[in-house]
Amino acid sequence: MDPQQVNPQKQRRGLNRILHATGYSVQGLRAAWHETAFRQEFLLSLVLFPLGLWLAQDWVEAALLLGSLLLVLIVELLNTGIESAIDRIGPEWHDLSKRAKDMGSAAVLLSLLLCLGVWAAALWANVLS
Repeated sequence: MDPQQVNPQKQRRGLNRILHATGYSVQGLRAAWHETAFRQEFLLSLVLFPLGLWLAQDWVEAALLLGSLLLVLIVELLNTGIESAIDRIGPEWHDLSKRAKDMGSAAVLLSLLLCLGVWAAALWANVLS
């Protein structure tokens, strides 16, 4: 079967493709808003964003502080996508489904630890020292 017939979205080109892709991204963010973890991390990021701009001594520190916040949101979106795909397959328990969900959760944990480490280092260097 021709892949072009299966997914007509693949035929879009140029600005039309970009506009549709942006729409799908906005739909994904709206869907993510219904996830408690994403909502909590997003709201925390809104609070920490201006604090990061104030705390940073230069653009590199600002990029690290704000980038670590963004990375947590990105990883949470990917984890939610993995969980949704696994849940679509079926509600029954399977070792590979559990492994996929556990690995997505571990990725979120690592991104949170990285974020915490970056923020702790910036606080230590710029406020507590």
